Amino acid sequence: MSLREMDVKATPSCQTNSLSNYFWSDAPDENKWADCVHCGMCLEACPTYEQTGQEQHSPRGRVHLIKSVAEGKLVVDEDFADPVFVCLDCRACTTACPADVDVGGLIEEARGQVRQAMPLTGWKGAVSKAILEGLFPHPNRLHSLGSLLKFYQKSGLQKVVRKTGLINVMPNHLVEMESIMPEIGTPVQKKYKNHDVIKAKGETKNEVAMLTGCIMDVMFSDINESTINVLTRNGNDVKIPKNQTCCGALHVHAGDRETGRKLAKQNIEAFKDADTVIVNAAGCGCMLKEYAELFREEPEWHEKAEEFSKKVEDISKYLYDTGYEKPKAELNKRITYHDACHLAHGQGVRDEPRDLLINIPGVEMVHMPNADRCCGSAGVYNITNPEMAGAVLGSKMSNVPDEVEMISMGNPGCMLQMAIGVEKYGRNQKIVHTVQLLDWAYQKEDEKERGK
Repeated sequence: MSLREMDVKATPSCQTNSLSNYFWSDAPDENKWADCVHCGMCLEACPTYEQTGQEQHSPRGRVHLIKSVAEGKLVVDEDFADPVFVCLDCRACTTACPADVDVGGLIEEARGQVRQAMPLTGWKGAVSKAILEGLFPHPNRLHSLGSLLKFYQKSGLQKVVRKTGLINVMPNHLVEMESIMPEIGTPVQKKYKNHDVIKAKGETKNEVAMLTGCIMDVMFSDINESTINVLTRNGNDVKIPKNQTCCGALHVHAGDRETGRKLAKQNIEAFKDADTVIVNAAGCGCMLKEYAELFREEPEWHEKAEEFSKKVEDISKYLYDTGYEKPKAELNKRITYHDACHLAHGQGVRDEPRDLLINIPGVEMVHMPNADRCCGSAGVYNITNPEMAGAVLGSKMSNVPDEVEMISMGNPGCMLQMAIGVEKYGRNQKIVHTVQLLDWAYQKEDEKERGK
């Protein structure tokens, strides 16, 4: 059955063009490509074009393909799906574009069409459904997974698996990820489950709500803990809404926009009483700020999503904008900073995290060339597209200064990917989240005070 014949069974598209080969609702928005003149300013900014040199793997090439399907010149098939899903969705092209063409938004909308026209089947479909629908939307299941990983690390099983070579039954890219898996701690959602509010240390100046995230609270609960420490240190009462869920970024990136909408609705309701929503993961923050894009055809929720997104702040920007206590203790570390794509390109947050770092006594900041170049993580891209992710990572690591001791950033996916790069290329830098460094400086200051 052709896509044209299937049209009678599909939900009507919002496209006004009767020739369009997008047959489902929530189709790519023609207003997003209207200003693209194919000038080529985006080419040098695109990591996949850098690796392939192929026009279909460039931003303007992808925009042309998406537009061509809307004009009935192409259909949604494998030849269309490949460049759409090989895109890292890093948003660097929009930063480079003189007309601010929203290529990332077009890519995500196009992926939604691909997954409705060509659903994943077989083992890929089963794995995708199990992870995206069966795991990430359910905090309790994620916490159970975290407990299993913690047992794997603490029981000695991890050492046995590595020593006997059993680990090598997995694909190479998964072996690499296992090798740099951080030490699993206690999720803050569990730790503070009986707290209505975590009170500020000293005078309360503001009250904020915190998104704990899914991967962040399982794999990087120490960063969530540091975030709480820094917020309360700076006069903020912190609430952790109990009915919050995954932000939905991984689902939207994978083309599952319907699940993305369900999660967005749950989070909008969970944080409806908050004035400020603090996020410490760049990808999550960008997704929260773009919730309205998911509800173009639902006016009521579109309005709610726009109001919600105004509340969302990255932790570094919030501290910078509201004023934070400059630490007094010295860390004496040589550090470079990596701009997470969805923080720099997606949210426009660049100077604020650097301000936090340079105001820590003893920190020497070393410039990283192409600091806002993608590392290849891109959500779960390093799992779904390991070869391209590896090539992009290699390019990224070539820009990391040799003489630094730490690489700071503001996104968990980047932290995992850069940790793989450090190990793979024989480097010795420690990967850290920006807010961790501020927390460590405060802790060192407190230790000195107690020692007097």
